[in-house]
Amino acid sequence: MATKLINIGFGNIVSASRIIAIVSPESAPIKRVISEARDRGMLIDATYGRRTRAVIFADSSHIILSAVQPETVKHRLQAREVVAENENNEQ
Repeated sequence: MATKLINIGFGNIVSASRIIAIVSPESAPIKRVISEARDRGMLIDATYGRRTRAVIFADSSHIILSAVQPETVKHRLQAREVVAENENNEQ
């Protein structure tokens, strides 16, 4: 089975199966998690210097910053699931 990949902006791709959560970066606890991940070397900044709009939690304990809205990432993830479901039904 092929790995499903999600575009998180600017051509950056994340494995859909590794995503645990997609959240907004506005709250103080999320900002603290980002800071702690940066200190541990587990932060992946995929914003290209733009404003962080989504924080993606991976099952590897990595935190990924994206300049794309959480809703946009969610829609891309759901679109991939629909495509995969259609491929399975065709087989």
